[in-house]
Amino acid sequence: MTSFSFDKLVIFGVGLIGGSLARALRERAGAASVGRIVGVGRSRASAERARALGVVDEVAALDDDAELRAALAGADLVLLAAPVAQTLPLLQRIAPFLGADTIVTDAGSTKSDVVAAARAALAERAAQFVPGHPIAGRESSGIEAALPDLYVGRNVVLCPLPENRAQDVARIEALWRATGAIVSTMTHEQHDRVFASVSHLPHLLSFALVECILNAPDAALKFSFAAGGFRDFTRIAASSPEMWRDVCLANRHALVDELDGYMTVLARLRAAIVAEDGAALQAVFARSREARTQWQERGGQAVAPAGLAPK
Repeated sequence: MTSFSFDKLVIFGVGLIGGSLARALRERAGAASVGRIVGVGRSRASAERARALGVVDEVAALDDDAELRAALAGADLVLLAAPVAQTLPLLQRIAPFLGADTIVTDAGSTKSDVVAAARAALAERAAQFVPGHPIAGRESSGIEAALPDLYVGRNVVLCPLPENRAQDVARIEALWRATGAIVSTMTHEQHDRVFASVSHLPHLLSFALVECILNAPDAALKFSFAAGGFRDFTRIAASSPEMWRDVCLANRHALVDELDGYMTVLARLRAAIVAEDGAALQAVFARSREARTQWQERGGQAVAPAGLAPK
């Protein structure tokens, strides 16, 4: 862990992602001993639950001007850990209360829409916003699912804006490194293409398989015999429907491109099955197995292209 300190961190959305960051800073990095963590939830009950569990020190209501002003007063860091569709209204809500030196970042799974939201809501103050995406999660959600080691060894991607100050980007990098994460940077356009392929499409496919079985007349029988392969493939279908609805719509152009490519491969495999072309099937399976084995042997890390090296 690297050392990191702050005076006040305000987290909008104290669920799995925001709560895990708070716990990591408090329990692993030790930074919370010198700073306060304020939780803001869509409901006071969710924020109060985070305080009752000791994850945050204070809470504020999003719809209360006085509480929101007090929460953001003197804050050096703000994290938006809410579904990406809420980014624009959240930034519009907090903009009047942001100090000139407050750095805002997010944890959204899409970035082009978030960048557009920041520029629309903050205008000339968009330089205060450093887009980010921690590549970590669980099938469980909510503050009870938060873990202090959720980010250890996990990737966090930052997509700095041209107008960001270098010291602000460095501060957000240090924040995530303090949780044990590996920090990389890329453009927001590149981010959305990459994660449409390796994250958004797999979630869509997982939901789709479960939906396909649900629509079958013998669905109950199929579910009763589902075992390890089904469990592994559909684990991520237990993720938040709201979050993944927003992700699919926010990154729809890149996701549709990836879906079209996937359907092309499926069509090739279907044709090979119909033609009883075992050699074609085996060739695809062998290439896929080898690629996944190599990825797994690297600990799930690829050799980063130039410009994407972890920091």
